Amino acid sequence: MNPMITAVAAFLIDALIGDPRSKFHPVVLMGKLILVLEYLLRRDADNRIKKILKGGVLVVLVLIASYGVGIGIVLLAKMTDSYTAEIFIEALALSFMMTPRSLAEAGREIYYLLENEDLAQARIKVGWIVGRDTKNLNEAEIVRATVETIAENTVDGIISPLFYFAIGGLPLAITYRAVNTMDSMLGYKNERYLYFGRVAARLDDVANFIPARITAILFLASALILNLDFKNALDMLRRDAAKHPSPNGGYAEATVAGALNVRLGGINSYFGVPHFRAYMGDPNESLQAPHILSSIRMMYTATIIFLCMAIAI
Repeated sequence: MNPMITAVAAFLIDALIGDPRSKFHPVVLMGKLILVLEYLLRRDADNRIKKILKGGVLVVLVLIASYGVGIGIVLLAKMTDSYTAEIFIEALALSFMMTPRSLAEAGREIYYLLENEDLAQARIKVGWIVGRDTKNLNEAEIVRATVETIAENTVDGIISPLFYFAIGGLPLAITYRAVNTMDSMLGYKNERYLYFGRVAARLDDVANFIPARITAILFLASALILNLDFKNALDMLRRDAAKHPSPNGGYAEATVAGALNVRLGGINSYFGVPHFRAYMGDPNESLQAPHILSSIRMMYTATIIFLCMAIAI
């Protein structure tokens, strides 16, 4: 069985039914496991070394559990003794590790709110998908936050899970999703997680290193197919990708910024404290709601290109 046929099936399942919101969703269950282990392991009184070590123990336990669950699902699928059932079970599980439809739906909802000049609701909705303060954002800043999120989440919400599925099957795809979930919950540079979450954050950087660069190439191909600015996308990738505070985030954001001829990055406020993030791209065009739709099209095009290439290889 070509595993990428299963990946295509997972993509189609996501396109048809999306990512169901349930307390039994695999990623929600991962989050609960992480919270339990944090409760058992993390202590404010621990010194720096103990916090790092205990955070590392949490990471190892979550990785073992996630990979084990993946193996269990694969074995269950094989027990059906049906080719179709095997593909469906694995594809359904893989679809939970991907987020293209939910990402697109969130972006489109914000687009329609902006088109209807409902800034108040747009600020609320964008606050659901970004960590920054959103209550005072203007239209351009709402668009910037949305486009940045779609670009960056194309890596960790789509291409990375598919990449790890391609090289290691469902167990590795689930394990990657656990890595990303740990980073989203523990990878903060604050007093609580600076040391305890360090292993999780570094592991996420390593896990996304190759997929982020693959995504940049896919976005370049998407720019060509969608008749966007390929040359500027390539120029901004070369010029700005390394400026991002994340070792991986700039590859997606700089390429999308160049393709759309906009500038991403700038001042973001977190809990009332402003932080500057390096600029990605040049402000050749002012950020407007239609740029959200263009970024969604780039996300879907990149995903389809990756699936086609993986099947061919």
